[in-house]
Amino acid sequence: MHVLNAVPVRDYNGLHQFITHTLACLFPFLAQSVFLCFVSHVCCFFIPSVLSLFDQGLQAAEANPVSPMQHPNVEESKQKATTVSQEQDIGTPQITKRQRSRSNLSSILEARKQVMKNMCAKYKSGISRTITPDHVKYIYVEEKYKVLYCEVPKSGCSNWKRTLIVLSGKASNPDSLNHEQVHYGGYLKTLNRFNQKEIMHRLQTYKKFMFVREPLDRVVSAYRDKFENPNDYYHNLFGKPIISKYRVAPSAEALKTGNGVTFKEFVQYLLDGHRPVGMDIHWEQMNKLCHPCLIDYDLIGKFENMGEESNFLLRMIGAPDSLKLPSFKDRNPKDVRTSKEITERYFSQVSLMERQRAYDFYYMDYLMFNYSKPFNDLY
Repeated sequence: MHVLNAVPVRDYNGLHQFITHTLACLFPFLAQSVFLCFVSHVCCFFIPSVLSLFDQGLQAAEANPVSPMQHPNVEESKQKATTVSQEQDIGTPQITKRQRSRSNLSSILEARKQVMKNMCAKYKSGISRTITPDHVKYIYVEEKYKVLYCEVPKSGCSNWKRTLIVLSGKASNPDSLNHEQVHYGGYLKTLNRFNQKEIMHRLQTYKKFMFVREPLDRVVSAYRDKFENPNDYYHNLFGKPIISKYRVAPSAEALKTGNGVTFKEFVQYLLDGHRPVGMDIHWEQMNKLCHPCLIDYDLIGKFENMGEESNFLLRMIGAPDSLKLPSFKDRNPKDVRTSKEITERYFSQVSLMERQRAYDFYYMDYLMFNYSKPFNDLY
């Protein structure tokens, strides 16, 4: 119940009498005084405005998610309020692949979708329901099997594109396609290249899926890929302005090349409300790439269980039994895949406040895709 529904602030005379009586009881020596009457009228003037502002704040809080840093008890409250157990992390000792049957996996995937829908209903119910080409610019179309895949970089997107190209009949083996062919070969069309009627037809009739990843693991993976390895594009476009703004006394060589961005500098850029250069698809929030509150995905997979869930998806769309999602790294193959331990090591290089703010930045992804809090020292 909102405050204004509980207090009849519009009844001025009644409120005036109530305040006058209360003050007289508390301060008997003021009874019948002109001062008491004056104070009562002043209270009547201000109380409705204050309560109205408070009520508006309550309504706004219900419509927008509160980050843990703003409300330290939000995680505890959420856990007490929920009646559905949290999805167990894939790969933990409690669950093995042999223990999880196909029907069990189906139940987990449905529960995952329901969590996402609940978060959308709670926090995104007021958004426009109109789907524009901009909402579907990262969705790839495979016509033969009638599949739509929303690309989330650093969550297996290169291998999914390889698989879609094979499904389309434009290649016989996903392993034969190199990185440049996959991303720049023009084998696949994005959904925004169709007209509005064609977009809506495919959204309504094709199978739609996306794969997500633990948000901070994904950020560390993106940083390692783009800034710890040779990459003229990212070093020029992002490295130079990042070094220029966040490094104390940068060398002329660093300013010229953009090489050597540290993880702390990258996090400072990420959290800056006035970034010297905009966001990038590789570290943009996943919910902003795929808009799951607008688009009803048939499957939301997780990178952490890619093998099992990719096979489930391929069988669901009727792909040949022989087709499996490849698992190799085509960029920087000698680098060890980013893991929880590697993520912890990188985030140990920044302050607790920066770790908290990074978690807050991706908080909606954590809520929507049901990932656990990454570090124990966070709110």
